[in-house]
Amino acid sequence: MYRLLFSFLILSLISCKNEVPKTNLLPKIKIIKRAPITEGKILKIDTTLYADFESPVLTTFYKSYANETVWQSSKTRKIILTELTLATQEGLNPEDYQVKKLTQIEKKFSLLSDKEMVSYDLLLTYNLQKYIKHISQGKLNPKTLYEDWELSPRQTDVNKILFNTYKSTDFAASIDSCKPQHIVYKRLKKALELINSYPEDTLRKIAFEAKIIPNDTNAALLKIKQRLLYWKDLKARDSLTNIYDAKTVVAVKKFQTRHGLAADGIIGKGTVAALNFSKKQRKQQIIANLERWKWFQHNLGKQYIIVNIPDYTLHVVNENDTVRTHKVIVGSAKRKTPILTSKLSYAVFNPTWTVPPTIIKEDVIPATIKNKNYLAEKNITVYDGNGNVVEAADWKVSRAKGYRYVQSPGTYNSLGMVKIIFPNRFSVYLHDTNHRDYFDKTFRSLSSGCVRVENPLDLTAYLLNDTIQYSKDKIAEILKSEKTQSVKINTPTYLYLWYWTAWSDNDKLIFRDDIYQLDEDLYKKLR
Repeated sequence: MYRLLFSFLILSLISCKNEVPKTNLLPKIKIIKRAPITEGKILKIDTTLYADFESPVLTTFYKSYANETVWQSSKTRKIILTELTLATQEGLNPEDYQVKKLTQIEKKFSLLSDKEMVSYDLLLTYNLQKYIKHISQGKLNPKTLYEDWELSPRQTDVNKILFNTYKSTDFAASIDSCKPQHIVYKRLKKALELINSYPEDTLRKIAFEAKIIPNDTNAALLKIKQRLLYWKDLKARDSLTNIYDAKTVVAVKKFQTRHGLAADGIIGKGTVAALNFSKKQRKQQIIANLERWKWFQHNLGKQYIIVNIPDYTLHVVNENDTVRTHKVIVGSAKRKTPILTSKLSYAVFNPTWTVPPTIIKEDVIPATIKNKNYLAEKNITVYDGNGNVVEAADWKVSRAKGYRYVQSPGTYNSLGMVKIIFPNRFSVYLHDTNHRDYFDKTFRSLSSGCVRVENPLDLTAYLLNDTIQYSKDKIAEILKSEKTQSVKINTPTYLYLWYWTAWSDNDKLIFRDDIYQLDEDLYKKLR
């Protein structure tokens, strides 16, 4: 028995000797030295209370302050409560931050026991941290909502912000700096302020039956005029009639302009649909757009291109100044233009077009089955898996999806005379088009995902920024050669294909058609 015990002891010692000691993987937390307090008292926190919040960020924050309370200043607490109460101005819900409960506790602060003060301190920090995260990167994560959104996730260092805020002499300004500072976000906040100033909307829906043109008489005009009066496009008058008079035509044109419709004064289906939006729906639309802008990158760079998909507009911005604006054609609801952030790489003059799989399946194959001359008419060359040309007579439906289809450069090329490339996983780019008449349309959600640009050669010349090698005359010579030529874009230029359907301009509400039907669903998820 003694020998057995001795052997067991030896084995235990050997195994202990060979065991690799575990290292402490937790980062060492630096204790922040605070200035002497002038109000209240600092209390020790029972660290077991952290478990109630299940928040590592909160735990780290208090460990940095030696597990002691931090909100002794009544002025600072008031700023925090005011900020949380006004979360509605950012499109957020104050109840997400327990505002009512916090306000009630604050009212009786002087009567709180030490234990209650500790609990209140923790609760205040927890909700402030949540709020800072929401205003700086959004409440929801677009990666989990959309497959065709490629946005770099924003990662907010809440404690870093809070440490700096705590030390700041202007606590409110420090919190405000966390919010998006882009002009569109500020105009969205103004839009929310404007919509809140409107009275309750009790107007009934307008039934659309037929177009109404100036001087028409129509019973629906009474409701239409009431809506125009409500939205302040029509000035108040003593009596409303069912005649489409000149003053109402002017009001309708104003309304159409604000909603991105053809400002022709003709009351059609689109105008009636926009008129039928209630105040509640428009407010929810603004809130959805405020959330979306929190997802977007805050620092856009010195020079960038920003495309608002529902507005069918491309802007080139250099040092915060819009230097160029172009109309664009974007993806249809069936083949959406993806929302993404990238950087321009190069331009291609006289591009070939390799037809993407979706268009092969849905367009090219059906068209070729109907008309064997379709491929020749479109200047499309077909290649098999070995790179051999497949003649029209040898083209087989059974192998059609495995072929590669390449359209030659020229005036019939779907990409037109130039395309601008940027890295992305969707194989989309900016390009010219052989259907330039489409830019005259108001509704331009017509492409297969890429963004077609009006006057793309002017845009390309600007981006290349080389008046010697790539002047307009030199570019014209390259195009005449019909030879494909790639040119690197040397000036760092970022690209943002983004989506927003509401904003304000000069104290006027601006809306666009939600072409991909995203706003209502996003608002529901927010609330």
